[in-house]
Amino acid sequence: MDQFLLDLHRIRKSFFGVKALDGVDLEITTGEVLAVLGENGAGKSTMMKIIAGVYQPDEGEIRIEGRSVKIQDTNHAQALGISIIHQEFNLIPYLSVAENIYLGREPMKPGNLFINWVKMFKDTEQLLKKVGLSVNPKRSVSTLSVAEQQMVEIAKSLSFNAKVIIMDEPTAALNDEERNKLFYIIKELKKDGVGIIYISHRMEEIFEICDSIMVLRDGKFIQRMRTVDTSKEQLISLMVGRQLTDYYPTLPNAKKKVRLEVKDLCVDDSVKDVSFQAYKGEILGIAGLIGSGRPELAKAIFGALPVRQGSIFLEGEKVFLKNCKDAIEKGIALVSDDRKGEGIVLSMSIEENLTLANLKSVLRSIFIDKKKQKELVERNFKALKIKAASADLKVEFLSGGNQQKVVLGKWLETDPKIFILNEPTRGIDIGAKAEIYQLMKNLVEQGVTIILISSELPELLGMSHRILVMHEGCITGEFNKDEATQEKIMICATGGENNGAA
Repeated sequence: MDQFLLDLHRIRKSFFGVKALDGVDLEITTGEVLAVLGENGAGKSTMMKIIAGVYQPDEGEIRIEGRSVKIQDTNHAQALGISIIHQEFNLIPYLSVAENIYLGREPMKPGNLFINWVKMFKDTEQLLKKVGLSVNPKRSVSTLSVAEQQMVEIAKSLSFNAKVIIMDEPTAALNDEERNKLFYIIKELKKDGVGIIYISHRMEEIFEICDSIMVLRDGKFIQRMRTVDTSKEQLISLMVGRQLTDYYPTLPNAKKKVRLEVKDLCVDDSVKDVSFQAYKGEILGIAGLIGSGRPELAKAIFGALPVRQGSIFLEGEKVFLKNCKDAIEKGIALVSDDRKGEGIVLSMSIEENLTLANLKSVLRSIFIDKKKQKELVERNFKALKIKAASADLKVEFLSGGNQQKVVLGKWLETDPKIFILNEPTRGIDIGAKAEIYQLMKNLVEQGVTIILISSELPELLGMSHRILVMHEGCITGEFNKDEATQEKIMICATGGENNGAA
């Protein structure tokens, strides 16, 4: 039998009587990039947490370089040469880059009483050089961009001399240039014999960077294949267990009635003199790179950021939104790109999260009407196909896709006229994406105006009637659906001229 770098055999794990993994195998060899694919809830996260020592398997065996091991905890996993880079970074914002990388493992001076800062900064410089990041090791992590923090996470993994690195949605917040830098680092790690387990819902990345692919579905191993021997269509079919047709549904024509108008809007230094209109029953896409001002624009329209200058009109009426409550009462909803930080309360149940934004609909005097609340929950479970054992389950135990459905359901209960979706499909599987796209179609058929902010250009092109492009706080381009291309959008996103008709 060939010796693998990492070998998992017949792994089983259950939570609250529900099988998360049911006899799954995984093998990875030296210098291999293995993609692990599956819908949210397929068992990917559970598998990775078992490898990283977060969970213990109920059954099965783990072998590292042929030696059977029982991974006690995360520290033990790191000692064994296993490192994981989570989708949500595990960095402490107000510590320096060097302190984050060597937290709990600081090099000490003789006598072990004082930290050897000179050595720690020097070692950090070497690690940062490896990942192509030119920042001062003494710099606070809070001042770094998302992409720079991603590189710090990778440098931290390298500091453990990792044999196996797990990357969970590593490009979710990166632009094309940053993604290419990450792929270069992955190729260099391969040359050093590091095995990489790569989790991503972006199919084009899988075919570009991965050597082999394994598919999970409903906690079971489905198939493993070489990347060159498969296709996107085959993978989707294996992941969802069915043929996925009409991935981007055909949208109805938008009405020519202006629902939202923004005039000369300024928000701090992030949004500068932005003006546009959005129509009833329209999906208005907004493209742009990190730092373009898209999230700040969304929050200003939602009353979450103060407007320094300019005006917002709803159906011709000028409105003054002092806070989010004002926006909700005016029929505006915002799905944040920070699902766990701003979209849901992890420690609360599905039921509680679904009623958060519209408590008055389930209140009887000052008490919650349990019958109304149950009807609300059942309505959302059915309409959004939320998969959970019970509505009493805390949302922290749901997959990313089901968490996102809870966020959408919470805001749908406010009956919005304007629905701002900021990265609504980030980190969720292809099947859940298709369901969200169908929901968006249903909403615009009912006359809802959707503002879609996304870093995925295929998503914007497939789901927008029009696309605005932002660069450094300004709108630099506008394209109708039939004239928009990735090339035209990227030219405007990098500050080039608008080649499309406004």
